[in-house]
Amino acid sequence: MSQMTAKPVAELGRRPRVAVVGGGFAGVNAAQALGKLPVDVTVLDRRNHHIFQPLLYQVALAVLSPAQIAQPIRTIVSGNANTEVLMDEVTGIDSRARKLNLVSGAVIAYDYLILATGATHSYFGHEEWAKYAPGLKSIEDATEIRRRVLLAFELAERHKLEHGWHPPLDFVIIGGGPTGVELAGAISDIARLYMKHDFRHIDPAMARVLLIEGSPRVLGSFPEDLSAKAQKQLEEIGVKVWTNKHVSEVGPGYVMVGDERIEAVVILWAAGVAASPLGRMLGAPTDKRGAVIVDQQLNPEGLPDVFVCGDLAHFEQDGHLVPGVAQPAMQMGRFAARAIAADLEGKPRGNFRYFDKGDMATIGRLAAVAKIEWPFKAHWGGFMAWVTWLVVHIYFLIGFRNRLTIFATWAWTYFSFRDGARLITGDQRLSGWDELTRESAQDPAKSVPGQEQVPPIEPLTQEPVGVAAGKSGK
Repeated sequence: MSQMTAKPVAELGRRPRVAVVGGGFAGVNAAQALGKLPVDVTVLDRRNHHIFQPLLYQVALAVLSPAQIAQPIRTIVSGNANTEVLMDEVTGIDSRARKLNLVSGAVIAYDYLILATGATHSYFGHEEWAKYAPGLKSIEDATEIRRRVLLAFELAERHKLEHGWHPPLDFVIIGGGPTGVELAGAISDIARLYMKHDFRHIDPAMARVLLIEGSPRVLGSFPEDLSAKAQKQLEEIGVKVWTNKHVSEVGPGYVMVGDERIEAVVILWAAGVAASPLGRMLGAPTDKRGAVIVDQQLNPEGLPDVFVCGDLAHFEQDGHLVPGVAQPAMQMGRFAARAIAADLEGKPRGNFRYFDKGDMATIGRLAAVAKIEWPFKAHWGGFMAWVTWLVVHIYFLIGFRNRLTIFATWAWTYFSFRDGARLITGDQRLSGWDELTRESAQDPAKSVPGQEQVPPIEPLTQEPVGVAAGKSGK
């Protein structure tokens, strides 16, 4: 594929305009790097904030608040005099005319386009499952998961007080990648450690967590020894792991695994992702996920003025697909800016090469796995991996305030065994709860085993207590 040269740029007679679509890791890093170039930059995103996605699950499980892992995009690029930010959504791309159509009706012209809109959930053709099993990609997803998880305990407490029993607190996570593993470990932690003194009628530690993975092992992108360590650590904190199991149906309060019905108060989805639909608007070749196939300069076929970065890019290196995680996305964004700088100077762009520093996943309190590639090679599990995970994630957060507040929150959580963002907002109904309570009432064996039954709460008398007391006092 031919590379763009400086000649067309020089003939513009004006500063080139760069459109950056997406405020994730790739988009933000590209925008920051472009701030130093003689170009005009427009950053477009349908949300006004950048999310530090590796910590999104901690918002979902009430350890952190949304503001601690999110930063306004305007604030991030406020030091770039050449950059403007538009909160809008792209509905069409005319790559020949170099124009973007926006949902607001506006049209944005560009000389260079950096597409970095990431990925979304994939339910493998069963989109109806989404209302029963939410995924985790946004702040809205995280607060919805938090609502469901915390509400399950609250409803169990209320039901125990009113009826003397409650349905089992069973949680099912579908998908054993990093997100699924982290969600499973965090749910186990809050049930066993952080809420054990908060309820009077239920024992949160009786909650059971099941992690279902369709492949032979969890964390399939990690080396086999780390996958084994991850599964062992999960099982040590009470998480049941099923591998080589495929979900055939998801409904209100249940999951079907083959012919087996698994009942659950909360079901979470971490099994599949699909690239943003924006990639197909280019008309360039895509893979089965919808990711755009790019060359060594991150350009789709025949579009040297378009760079596709992050989860939206299908980029192979040394015969392997580069993973859709934060580090490659950040490096891709910065490479796109360097390629544009090379064009402006009339120099060759060079090729993108992902520098893999390693990968890690946290499993719970004091438990994690880490594949370290730089500055040395190591496979760690347990406490050392957990400490490394903490340090790395604080380091890569954007904004000193976020680093400081998250460090303080983690320290408080570690020493006090209390979470700081355990808030339930929105609807106080839980999908599947009515079905579970009805089935448990019909079959008492399905109620929580091993807990002392309490008598149901007595209804109020016809005469309020306060009135009776008032009469007796006269």
